Amino acid sequence: MKDTKEMLRIVGIILLGLFVLVVGVPLVLMAAGIVVSTIIGLAVLLIKVAVTLAIVYLILVGVRALLR
Repeated sequence: MKDTKEMLRIVGIILLGLFVLVVGVPLVLMAAGIVVSTIIGLAVLLIKVAVTLAIVYLILVGVRALLR
């Protein structure tokens, strides 16, 4: 159980880093005056990642509930 908590903590830190990267890059690009389509593409990518993570999380919670 302790290994699981450590793994989830590491995964959470990685996901937080990805989130900051995906949100921070469009802001930097906007400040640099790069094309808006790049920002829209990154926003769509962020939404896809968020939906995928939500589905994976729901599956993990469901499996955990079944094992109890």
